[in-house]
Amino acid sequence: MTKINTNKKLFGTDGIRSTYGKFPLEDPEIIHLGNILGIWAKEKYGKTPSVLIGWDTRESSDFICIFLGLGLSLEGIKVYTSYIVPTPAIAHMVQHDTRFDFGIMITASHNPYQDNGIKIIDKKTGKISKTDEAKITELFFSEPDNPFTEDDHGIHEISEEIEKKYIDTITNYFEKDFLKNTKIVLDCAHGATFEIAPKIFKKLGAQIITMANEPDGTNINKNCGSTHPEELQKAVLKHKADIGFAFDGDGDRITVISKNGKIKDGDDIVCLLSEHPMYNKQKDIVGTIMSNYGLELHLANKEKKLIRTNVGDKHIAKKMKEKNLLLGAEQSGHIILGDYLLSGDGIFAALRICETIKLTGNSELKTFHKSPQIKINIPVKEKKDLTNNPYADIITKHNNMLENGRLIVRYSGTENVLRITAEAQESKIAEDICAKISKKLEKELT
Repeated sequence: MTKINTNKKLFGTDGIRSTYGKFPLEDPEIIHLGNILGIWAKEKYGKTPSVLIGWDTRESSDFICIFLGLGLSLEGIKVYTSYIVPTPAIAHMVQHDTRFDFGIMITASHNPYQDNGIKIIDKKTGKISKTDEAKITELFFSEPDNPFTEDDHGIHEISEEIEKKYIDTITNYFEKDFLKNTKIVLDCAHGATFEIAPKIFKKLGAQIITMANEPDGTNINKNCGSTHPEELQKAVLKHKADIGFAFDGDGDRITVISKNGKIKDGDDIVCLLSEHPMYNKQKDIVGTIMSNYGLELHLANKEKKLIRTNVGDKHIAKKMKEKNLLLGAEQSGHIILGDYLLSGDGIFAALRICETIKLTGNSELKTFHKSPQIKINIPVKEKKDLTNNPYADIITKHNNMLENGRLIVRYSGTENVLRITAEAQESKIAEDICAKISKKLEKELT
């Protein structure tokens, strides 16, 4: 049996994520994980299931697919692969193609190339539930390795079919050539959108300038993409483009650059899209605890309500499904549009933004007045329980100092980092509170 470190958790905020070669992404453990996912899938779906696997451009993704596929095959799972595609392509195919019961995307999203991860996609709910995560974790740490046998279904490669269906699905939502005479800069983060995004925008008539579209296995997200939009800003201004879009490594989120070089995050995007005819009658819009307070005030003035969830697009999707809503977003750029898919798709969201601009005339992407929001990240070796003292007392004390603001203290779900955010009507107050609490907590935690 593979020796497993039982002191470590398996799932974070967005699937399983680690550095390739370290727990749980060592080759024997990946085979074991594939085996466990096969056991879980047969229990959940009640038959011999089929899975569709895609991946981004990291040099480790191919290896993970091979070992994961092997583990799945040991349980008799029928494995299909689609090569390099954005996460939403896998999500859409799983939810709409009867051949697939669930999907797997091998990616670490916006993280550097050394990291990788596994996102598991359910046919009905999109990203799997906490209950599913708990079950998989339990099996992972308790079940022995499956012995190697020749009795498997093999791996079936269908990349061209997946790409064609994804392109056709997205473009059918929009009028032919609706982007004609529109100049757009695309930053593909050397990631999963590097080929497919330019094809889609060209098919809809756009004049495109593409950057960060030469992946080499090690440059994904490196000084580019949705978390590093500075070069895209320069390119939009240099080429006098109408707009710029930066995707992340797996293509499920975006950052937008206006024609005058302003960075627009997920809060801005959801504000823009709330004016689109598809969504402007929605009284409730879903955000997270990180959504800017200014967005909440803006929506209230429009007689709309911002519903907040915990950080993570799966929480947004769950709330949208519960309340039958069509629009939700994370500040980080996960935009969920319920008329299309209950998970983020950066390419589709970008096209909806372009459509909104044409319908509303808001070419400068004017949105709302943002409340000053100061953020500090503290590296930690151990994620200690913040509900215990002295941490809880420190957080409560500093939260009480903010009369008209918010204090958010939370651990990253994907990194050993404590994230502190202070929001106030004046930036000086937010800066002061953030600096004081970070100093206190850093001393206690490290």
